[in-house]
Amino acid sequence: MIQTLSDLCYYANGHIAVADLDLDNYISTENMLSNKEGISRSAGLPAVTQTQAYQVDDVLVSNIRPYFRKIWFADRNGGCSNDVLVFRARDNCNSEFLYYLLSEDAFFDYATATAKGTKMPRGDKDAIMRYEVPDLSLDIQIKIAVTLSSLDTKISINRAINHHLEQTAQAVYKSWFVDFEPWDGVQPINWRAMTLGDLCVNVTKGTTPTTLKKQFVTKGINFVKAESILDDHSIDFNKLAFIDEETNSLLNRSMVQINDIIFTIAGTLGRFAFVKEDLLPANTNQAVAIIRADASKITPVTLYSFFIGGLHSDFYTKNIQQAVQANLSLTTIKALPLILPPEETLAEYSSLIEPLLEQIFQNYAENRRLTTLRDTLLPKLMSGELSVSDILDVK
Repeated sequence: MIQTLSDLCYYANGHIAVADLDLDNYISTENMLSNKEGISRSAGLPAVTQTQAYQVDDVLVSNIRPYFRKIWFADRNGGCSNDVLVFRARDNCNSEFLYYLLSEDAFFDYATATAKGTKMPRGDKDAIMRYEVPDLSLDIQIKIAVTLSSLDTKISINRAINHHLEQTAQAVYKSWFVDFEPWDGVQPINWRAMTLGDLCVNVTKGTTPTTLKKQFVTKGINFVKAESILDDHSIDFNKLAFIDEETNSLLNRSMVQINDIIFTIAGTLGRFAFVKEDLLPANTNQAVAIIRADASKITPVTLYSFFIGGLHSDFYTKNIQQAVQANLSLTTIKALPLILPPEETLAEYSSLIEPLLEQIFQNYAENRRLTTLRDTLLPKLMSGELSVSDILDVK
């Protein structure tokens, strides 16, 4: 049986004084993350006296440009922009199930198709409430929510583990290459000064296919853009574009290889990631530099650890070029100064740092598998194609 969204929830319409808010509980469309990634901390409070209120277990969805798929399941009380829709479950609806229902790509596609406006389309609130949803019992809703939330819980745990591992890796790098703690705070005299370019067999960048009169395709070779690389140094596979084999061959200079470091050099500067086999085959554009280590001088993972440690931050910040948008040249990328210990000492450092980073890479890969599983299960469970009893021990 089918019902409409309005049978399961309604728009909350309470208000809260801005004076009662702080940056941790104010939500705007700006600090809601695309592709269902939740929220970040707000940059500031609105210049009004009151705003919309939300409460724990409400589902918040950005109503501007629904195709960005911005959604958050509230874990606190607070206030939000009027451009955010606040959905509240009725008594016949499990709140977490409502969150997963609204997380479906099908819902965001519908909200986009029925949106009003062109430059900045907004969801039609009345049309959204007419969105057709499955008529499932509360018991089945809860079982679906439990199934999917268990996957999300594991994803969150992996992210927390990675955050801790990265902090540990940063501390190890700082101890060895900034504070020189194993040498009582004094840089050994036999360490060599060099540049990043000295440790690489190639530092290059790509080209936008349209400059070659080639178009993106719906499926094919992965094409990495700056927005594909996230702040946590993972790669968002949902933000990859695609090119065909012919275009990839024409862009042979920027074919990405396993163990490359990819680094954003235009737009949002300084995001970086380490390339593993699951990304390949892949290519990239001129906003992303490819840094390929010379394995005879340094292992790629060890070189990557220098970026995790923040070696590049000050130098690249001071050498940003201003044009239509801020950017870094390949010459600047290669000129990054560093110091390198003798081979035996470097190997000792690598033995400490590389296991930490390899565990991070494994957690990235597991999270991609879990996310794919969750997003595959969701529509099948909602439609009834897959029964909860097929994946749960229903008692």
